[in-house]
Amino acid sequence: MAKLFIGGLAWHTDDQTLRLKFEEFGQVDEAIVVKDRDTGRSRGFGFVRFAEDSAAENAIAQMNNVEFDGRQIRVDKASERPAGGSGGFGGGRGGYSGGGFGGGRGGYGGGYNGGYGGGGFSGGGGNWRQA
Repeated sequence: MAKLFIGGLAWHTDDQTLRLKFEEFGQVDEAIVVKDRDTGRSRGFGFVRFAEDSAAENAIAQMNNVEFDGRQIRVDKASERPAGGSGGFGGGRGGYSGGGFGGGRGGYGGGYNGGYGGGGFSGGGGNWRQA
């Protein structure tokens, strides 16, 4: 049994579309497109689990860096997640890298126009309270 990571999926690709394509290489035990738990939208990657290692190897050879459902995808062996971990410093969102202290666009850690002053508290000349 081998599990593959499929990256770069189109936003409209669903579990069934993924399964149908990868069944061309052998028996698929599971095909999942990972979705955002808040919005239900695809996160652009998924996993396919094959019954046979040889089918997984063939799928990697045939599908890696190939266009599928309108996007070039990446196919590789999935690495096992360490027990009990949800990944990253500070969890899945937030922390020091996912938008930083100031939220999506500013604060300490990043965002679009990030840095120390981008989108911080003061905003409109220090008058942060609407009169």
